[in-house]
Amino acid sequence: MTGPLVEVGRWTAFALRSLWPTATIAVRPAYWLRPVASVVIGALPLVAVLGLTLGAVIWMQTRGILERTAGATDLLPTVLAAAVLLELAPVGAGLIVASRTGASVGAELAAMRASEQLDALEILGVSPLRWLVAPRVFACVLSVPMLHVLTAALAIGSGFVAELATGETTWRRYEAAVLSELRLGDVLPAAAKTLAFGWLIGVSSCYVGMTARIGAEGVGRAATTSVVICTLLVLAADVFLVAVTRLL
Repeated sequence: MTGPLVEVGRWTAFALRSLWPTATIAVRPAYWLRPVASVVIGALPLVAVLGLTLGAVIWMQTRGILERTAGATDLLPTVLAAAVLLELAPVGAGLIVASRTGASVGAELAAMRASEQLDALEILGVSPLRWLVAPRVFACVLSVPMLHVLTAALAIGSGFVAELATGETTWRRYEAAVLSELRLGDVLPAAAKTLAFGWLIGVSSCYVGMTARIGAEGVGRAATTSVVICTLLVLAADVFLVAVTRLL
C-alpha cells in the first residue's frame, strides 16, 4: 500500500517523462493519426447528442426567464453562446473523452501489462513511453479541442433551430447576437483549456494502465479508476484554469 502523496509523486514523474516522447511524435503523423481517429470517431455519437441537447435545453430553460426580464429575449443567443463556448462545450468534451477514452486506454494498457507485453518491449529495448504512451497522450490532446468545437457548433445550431421555430429571428440576426458580446479574449482561453484536459486524460489513463495490478481484476479496476481520476482532474483543472484566467 502506498499513500496518496506517493502516488501523486509517481504520477508527476510519469507525466514529466512522457513530455519529450509526446513532443517528438508531433511531426510524425503515422504515430498518432490512428489513435486520434479512434478517439474522435468513438466519441462522435456522444458529442452529437450532447451538443444538440445543450442548445435545445438552454434555449428552453432561459427563454422564459428572459421573457420575464423586460422581454429581453434578444439576449438569448448571446447567453446560449457564452454558456456553451466558455464552459459547457469544453468541459462536456473533456468529460466524454475522460469517460470513454480514459476507460479504454486504462484497460488496454492494463491488459498489456497483465500479458507481459510491456516487459517484452523493455527487454527488446523499445520504450513503452514512446510507442504506447506518447501516441495516446497526443491523440487526447488533439481530440478534445476538436470535439469541443463540434459540441459548440451543434449546440449553437440547435439553439438556432429552436429559436427559428418561434418565427422571431433569422440566421443573420441570430449570428449577430451570438457574436455581439463575445471576444477572442473570452473564447480562446476556454478553447485552450481543452488542451490541458486532453493532456491530463492521456497521461492519467496511461499511468493507471501501466501501473495496474496483474490479472483480470486489475484490468477492470484500471478502467474504472482511470475514469474516476480523469473526470476529477478535468473538473479540478477547469476550476483552476478559469481562476487563473480571471486573474490575468
